[in-house]
Amino acid sequence: MVLPLLPALPNESQHARVTRALREGIQMGLLAPGEKLPGSRELARHWGVARNTVTGVLEQLQAEGYLDVRARSGTMVAELPPQPSAPEALASPPLALSAWARRALESQGRPPGVAVWTGRSEQGSQAEWTDFRLGQSPSGLFPSAQWAQALAKHAYDAASSPPDPRGPLVTRLALCEWLRRERGARLTPDMLLLTGGAQEALDALSRLLLEAGRVAALEDPGYPGARAAFQATGASLWPLAVDAQGVLPNGLPPRAVLAYLTPGPQFPTGVTLSAARRSALLDWSRRSGAWLIEDDYAADLHYAARPPAALQGQAPERVMLLGTFSQSLAPALRSGYLVAPVHVTELLTRTRPVTQRTPPTLDALALAEFLSGGGYAKHLRRARSELRSRHDTLLSALQSALPGWSPRPVPAGTHLYLPLPPGLSELEVQRRAAQAGVGLSVAGELRLRAGEAALLLAFAHLTPPAIREGVERLAGALR
Repeated sequence: MVLPLLPALPNESQHARVTRALREGIQMGLLAPGEKLPGSRELARHWGVARNTVTGVLEQLQAEGYLDVRARSGTMVAELPPQPSAPEALASPPLALSAWARRALESQGRPPGVAVWTGRSEQGSQAEWTDFRLGQSPSGLFPSAQWAQALAKHAYDAASSPPDPRGPLVTRLALCEWLRRERGARLTPDMLLLTGGAQEALDALSRLLLEAGRVAALEDPGYPGARAAFQATGASLWPLAVDAQGVLPNGLPPRAVLAYLTPGPQFPTGVTLSAARRSALLDWSRRSGAWLIEDDYAADLHYAARPPAALQGQAPERVMLLGTFSQSLAPALRSGYLVAPVHVTELLTRTRPVTQRTPPTLDALALAEFLSGGGYAKHLRRARSELRSRHDTLLSALQSALPGWSPRPVPAGTHLYLPLPPGLSELEVQRRAAQAGVGLSVAGELRLRAGEAALLLAFAHLTPPAIREGVERLAGALR
């Protein structure tokens, strides 16, 4: 029996097409075990392909165990082991997870007692849905043409550059200059490690510093990525309350290994850490020996006023500074950085090959071009202006549609914090909003302990008309 060729798949070679036809024919029982195949010349003529193609296919399927070539007897279909039935084929032995994997999976869940609406209205089409939830990428701001030019310019350099686990020196030099000038940081290139983003830096620091029996302090509410990285190590989490001046220093634990902070603006409340609180945190770090991990996640996206200088600039021996270009450029670039004392970056450089050899070199070289050539600064001027417009549109729409509420303006970033009036629960507001076609994030999703009920409204990905329409729907759902 000679099987017909199956229809070709997109971009499929003749070799792959013939191989697929024969292999599937044997698997489906169309060619019985022991059945002799015609010679390669006859098969080539029948299928209209080159004889060399057929010869290569027969050799490949023999190596895979589907064919048996016998001297002076020709090519036979091999005896295959019994195939399990469909349910058995899908079954697999249970996976014995490590303690790290169990903790990492548990950290993806919500803290006990936090109820969050996870449904979505089935009414209305996708076009009628306004999504204010966190995690959206800013729209219409990425300088794609300029970035493409930078990538093309450095493609050869990236392919020929020797790998450096810290990242290309030219990028670290450009980033040092930027952080000194714009953020008041104190650093040298050997204090800087390029990363694939803030989460990679948090994971690396967590593995280096934390384990079961150690304590990590972090803001509450705060960034869930930090909580997940710390919890996966088995360390105990110590929540730090946040008020209008930032983290409350009197809640700092005496035996913590580190404290994770977002000084300006704080995530997610948008408040700026006061000067007095900054001094208190640095004093605690020096007395206790604990590290301060400063996440500068939105400093480049300030539009109301310039943010205070980085905390790292006040105490580079006690503060590790991490940041990312995921919001200011695009998440897909996977570009970030970690600034730490030299002995810390040396340890991270030595442990890095366990999980990743080097950061993405081509993106790093393009970033250096963007930073040193003025392209990034030009992009930020445009992005800040546009984000300010969207922020002000959202603030004005909320004040008009929900009088009596107290939306909190933010000086930087891509979302607005909206405390709920007394008597309203986050779960109920989420449910009613979803039924009206509005997606919301809430502060409870980011808390370790119960606290102020609030909505988190992302706006950077929405146009002003979409923002106003979404707020009108939200207000209508809550009337």
